[in-house]
Amino acid sequence: MSTIDNLPPLRDVINTHDLRARKSLGQNFLLDLNLTAKIARQAGDLTGCDVLEIGPGPGGLTRGLLSEGARRVLAIEKDPRCLPALAEIADAYPGRLQVIEGDALEIDPLQHLTPPIRVAANLPYNVGTELLVRWLTPKDWPPYWQSLTLMFQREVAHRIVAEPGSKAYGRLALLAQWRADAQIVLNLPPEAFTPPPKVSSAVVHLTALPQPRFPADAAVLNRVVAAAFNQRRKMLRAALKGVAPDIEDRLLAAGIQPTERAEQVSLEAFCALARAVTAA
Repeated sequence: MSTIDNLPPLRDVINTHDLRARKSLGQNFLLDLNLTAKIARQAGDLTGCDVLEIGPGPGGLTRGLLSEGARRVLAIEKDPRCLPALAEIADAYPGRLQVIEGDALEIDPLQHLTPPIRVAANLPYNVGTELLVRWLTPKDWPPYWQSLTLMFQREVAHRIVAEPGSKAYGRLALLAQWRADAQIVLNLPPEAFTPPPKVSSAVVHLTALPQPRFPADAAVLNRVVAAAFNQRRKMLRAALKGVAPDIEDRLLAAGIQPTERAEQVSLEAFCALARAVTAA
């Protein structure tokens, strides 16, 4: 039996159910249950919270979340091979684990969750960034979640917490820091996973702010920063020419010089630009 519950060690679970990680699904499994429990603790006090987990795989983090006291876990898993292993966890924690088979990009979790809600996941590499952007850019704020505790490739994690002027600064940093406090809380080497990925990983914890740091329309801000950093080597007047026909005037109205490049522009200035574009 494992050290955190009465279920078998994860390596035995993987062998029993023939769960080999699939690259096509962006899978890399964490087998150390002490480590998955440590990741679950980074999500804060889970007592009285529902937790959304994406891509649980054989259930290592799922077991960590449940053993750390989550009221309920909703696990969305695209790989049907993992469902029998997850069903065993559901049996061991009666009434506390719901598993939905499907694509997390297509499922509305709010139909199955009761606030307060936290999100914790070892995100599949191929959908992690898109899910994060969706969680950060709902039309209405505050969002349905209190916090996000997410594992990414370390390079992506650094992009989320990056500051203006740094090489990693870009769209993810702006969107994350606009509406949340973001910090890297744990670093993991490749050998922590099966199979070991080619890169290191990191866990990022984001806490939703009651209000965005600066006013802006989420869809417009997302569009502006995506265009700005898609051609980050260009001056903003060239990178953003498709955003508005009079983009130079809009840049100046936001206090931004049209000859600046995206990595030089602060979050506050980008929000001002989004407001100027909205008013166009």
